[in-house]
Amino acid sequence: MKKFLITGGAGFIGSHLVENLLNKGHQVVVVDNFHDFYNYKIKLKNLSEAVGVSLKLSHNNKIDDVAEFTKESTSADFKLIYGDIRDEGILGDLFETENFDMVVHLAALAGVRPSIENPIAYESVNVKGSMLLFEMCKKWNVKKFVCASSSSVYGNNAKVPFEETDIVDFAISPYAATKKSVEVLGHVYHSLYEIDMFQLRFFTVYGPRQRPDLAIHKFTRLIDQGKPIPFFGDGSTARDYTYIDDIMDGVLKSIDYLFENEKVYEIVNLGESQVVNLKQMLSTIETTLGKKAKINHLPMQPGDVNITNADISKAKKLIHYQPTTTFEEGIKKFVDWYNSETIS
Repeated sequence: MKKFLITGGAGFIGSHLVENLLNKGHQVVVVDNFHDFYNYKIKLKNLSEAVGVSLKLSHNNKIDDVAEFTKESTSADFKLIYGDIRDEGILGDLFETENFDMVVHLAALAGVRPSIENPIAYESVNVKGSMLLFEMCKKWNVKKFVCASSSSVYGNNAKVPFEETDIVDFAISPYAATKKSVEVLGHVYHSLYEIDMFQLRFFTVYGPRQRPDLAIHKFTRLIDQGKPIPFFGDGSTARDYTYIDDIMDGVLKSIDYLFENEKVYEIVNLGESQVVNLKQMLSTIETTLGKKAKINHLPMQPGDVNITNADISKAKKLIHYQPTTTFEEGIKKFVDWYNSETIS
């Protein structure tokens, strides 16, 4: 049994990782600040589903002041800390008392377009918060670290598919720049303090519990409700959509690899390597829902890239990553989940 600190563990990817690690018999401590980027109740529900315990809300509809609890289980213990990764006091207390075997760092301010409007906040959370975690690992001798990076670091890369060895010095959003910065800083801490590390470049993850602002979730909801969808550009922009179960496979195998090896610093693409353009994505959702979309045509947005496409040969070779969910299968599973949430 290992003990993990998971930052951002109440989010989409985080809650799935919490669930998987608990099911494998590990101990998990989550730090999440329930940022108002989207309704905190959604994140509370995510985590409640993952651990099988309902989080309590106080009378004023805020997160309960006592937002820390232990899940009694035959397989593992779970603890939630309602706090910010920039809070040195909270992190210091945790690292001093919990004796972590690994940090899985998923917390970040998300979103390309919002980062253009508020770049300073993105630097503060994504870069400063990550550096504080690196410092804590250095101080408390935590030698294993998995970090969520992003396909956005590739920008409008001329070479497709994207390889980890490609030059990524031409970000087109502050969000992408912060993710690249954390990759570089991570290497510093690996080199100076021998912290073994994976930087995982996620490619457009979707599936149950997906954030409501992301395209697949937003399109599904608006089509189902008969409302117009925002359709940016001519529909030719394309993404390497990766189903959450496949992402979990890659994350868990990365965790295993780090525990089994030393002197590790790796940047790894986790994608599907199956590119779907905006028109195809919309058509697949329409077919699965059995409803036609009302389309509001809009110009391309600043910061949006034309295509993402992962070369996953490194992941296959290094950790035996093998995504298995086709886009059609993934959308069917997502819509089934969406319908169940709507009914409940």
